[in-house]
Amino acid sequence: MKWAIADCWTVVRRGLLHYRRQPSNIAWQLGFPVVSVLLFVYVFGSAMEGGADAYKSYAMPGMFAMTMAFGFMNTAMLIAIDKEHGITDRFRSMPMSPSAVVSGRGVSDLIGAGLDLAVMAAIALVIGWRSDGSVLETAAAFALLLWLRFALIWVGVVLGLLTPNQEAAGNLFAVAFPFGMVSSVFASPADMPGWLGAIAMWNPVSSTANAVRELFGNPGRLGDSWIEQHAMLMAVVWPVVITAVFLPLAVRKYQRLSL
Repeated sequence: MKWAIADCWTVVRRGLLHYRRQPSNIAWQLGFPVVSVLLFVYVFGSAMEGGADAYKSYAMPGMFAMTMAFGFMNTAMLIAIDKEHGITDRFRSMPMSPSAVVSGRGVSDLIGAGLDLAVMAAIALVIGWRSDGSVLETAAAFALLLWLRFALIWVGVVLGLLTPNQEAAGNLFAVAFPFGMVSSVFASPADMPGWLGAIAMWNPVSSTANAVRELFGNPGRLGDSWIEQHAMLMAVVWPVVITAVFLPLAVRKYQRLSL
């Protein structure tokens, strides 16, 4: 166990050093939340009933959840780059814990996700958004957001190992876009066409978005469906299910990569 933790930390340090030596990656990772807030709150929000000021209390918790949902693309891209450049094969040929590469990637990405949330929260405060929940409720909301991101890390690892190169990994946006957008992030599923609303309300991103809205004291309009009435429970359960499915797949796929 001590050996696995030490090797995991080595991989985490490598990931953090890449952030420091490749500032363009940091600029993109921090710039995306800024552009997203300006675009969705002020451009789209101006068309909503009540205007941008009223809409931001609904949109900001959803945007926190969307940022966590889109994060699996970064994980998949970094895994694909390491695989394409032979870094993954080099790790596998070294006397290190077999789980260190996957777990190290997960810890490193979780630290990056925490930075993303900190930047978005700072922007939200600047534009006037406030959490009306208690300190503990606000902390629980951010914990649920990181819980979703943690689960989706393993989805990113699996997709990164399956894609042949980084160009193919870049096309994963076609998967991430509907996953993040067909949800309650920007509008209530109750306002969508029936079939689309059913998909949106069962989207794990919707459960997290609805749960953190409740914890932040920014509740939105919810339907009468079981999944929407139990958003807090499902914000915990969905990541458990995703992790239970994709973590073993990630480890199995990594162990079966050909040298």
